[in-house]
Amino acid sequence: MIKITNLEKFYRTEEVETVALNKLNLEINTGEFVAIMGPSGCGKSTLLNILGLLDDPDGGSYLFNGTEVAHFNERKRADLRKHNIGFVFQSFNLIDELTVFENVELPLIYTGVSTAERKTRVEEVLTKMQIMHRRNHYPQQLSGGQQQRVAIARAVVNKPKLILADEPTGNLDSSNGNEVMELLTDLNEQGTTIIMVTHSEHDARYSHRIVRLLDGHTVMENIMM
Repeated sequence: MIKITNLEKFYRTEEVETVALNKLNLEINTGEFVAIMGPSGCGKSTLLNILGLLDDPDGGSYLFNGTEVAHFNERKRADLRKHNIGFVFQSFNLIDELTVFENVELPLIYTGVSTAERKTRVEEVLTKMQIMHRRNHYPQQLSGGQQQRVAIARAVVNKPKLILADEPTGNLDSSNGNEVMELLTDLNEQGTTIIMVTHSEHDARYSHRIVRLLDGHTVMENIMM
């Protein structure tokens, strides 16, 4: 699904240039669950932003399903994101003014799904995430674990091929964190490719493979049994 070769990303100010990604090479196969780990500042979030087409690399190649996307314009990036990629964030990123149902429905509106089809698909995914009983509540009326369930529902409602998760249990207690990891595992077992940035060795053990970064490049890969 993903092949990146000699990927580079620099951040420049008038005084200094910081290398975020240093000729990074990585391949992710369809159906894998991969954890990205490493110390703060090693390039994990930068890599996730580029994989999610939220940022451009400064050099190298990024193939997504065989298509070079490293320097797509914003319109092409947005179109590919809408139909192929779901995002799960540590801070949930739900819209406070929208109900649970409306938050999950939003990606379907962006992709032009009909009203009737939107209702069916939102109800289906809310049931699957065991949060249907909260469909008319607002995010601030939910616990952290419930908010992350809604965020995952929103990420998968468009049936993306890839989910990018950035510290998905970072704001949760251990019980809710384990539930979220079980949800991600279930989605992966149903065929969704998942790439997760995490500092948690516990969460990383849910993955098939751990990729460890240091100073913007891969230093180790562990295959999980």
